[in-house]
Amino acid sequence: MGFLEKIKNGLARTKKSMAVSLNNLFASFTGENEEFFDELEETLILADAGVDTATEAVERLRKLTKERGLRGGAEVQAAFVEIMAGYLTFEEMDLRLNTRPSVILMVGVNGVGKTTTIGKLARRYRDAGKKVLLAAADTFRAAAAEQLTIWAERAGVDIVRHEEGSDPAAVVYDAIAAAKARKTDLIIVDTAGRLHNKQNLMNELSKIRRIISRELPDADVETLLVIDATTGQNGLLQARSFRDAADLSGVVLTKLDGTAKGGIVFSIARELELPVKFIGVGEQPDDLLPFEPRTFAEALLR
Repeated sequence: MGFLEKIKNGLARTKKSMAVSLNNLFASFTGENEEFFDELEETLILADAGVDTATEAVERLRKLTKERGLRGGAEVQAAFVEIMAGYLTFEEMDLRLNTRPSVILMVGVNGVGKTTTIGKLARRYRDAGKKVLLAAADTFRAAAAEQLTIWAERAGVDIVRHEEGSDPAAVVYDAIAAAKARKTDLIIVDTAGRLHNKQNLMNELSKIRRIISRELPDADVETLLVIDATTGQNGLLQARSFRDAADLSGVVLTKLDGTAKGGIVFSIARELELPVKFIGVGEQPDDLLPFEPRTFAEALLR
């Protein structure tokens, strides 16, 4: 199954709620009509695109329709897809993993699918020919290391872990030492999803980053925030806390196949000003897909 087919299948619940409304709406377009733009805005809000994003997108479409003299619904819909894809497009869409080793720090609250995502990423990069090592630096959650070990075994990659309650930074230090000795290409670090407050989170991530900077000063480091798409705007609130506490480089949006409100993708990209790097559209390892803004917008909005 190709990327477009996977996207369409994964977005089936959102498309079912959005596509009919959108296609009927654009088919009915007969020129400048405030009722048309109001209905479009409402459709976006109901799909969890967020009030601010919906309002801005519709206003931009209204102006573009006038500037280009658009008449037919198909032309207006194409312009709409262009606008929405623009919210998802950033200069740096691909992960920067050119050094040996490179590091991916995975952050996010418990229950968003972080451990599963790490396992899928490990499998993906192992299949691409990279030697991967997992660092079980979530030492606060009971059984976190055990779960990550299961995923390491499934993916066929190495793992470094300590006892529960040990210092996460020490796990990262040992993982880096092991990666150097084993000539590892990529270290993926699992971090705690629940600390007492934002300051604790910031302190813990800062310690881990200091270890990485000291031991791997020239390494490419990506910090990816995992968000559960089914939590909608609540997920966005969580994301703001992590954005403020961590030097994020991108977002992984999981469980898109489980929500009828896939418009959250637009809200996240616009309001967090962060690129979506991967999306999860199923349970299988190959259901974690690199994000393609234009393809996503086309699949969802046409």
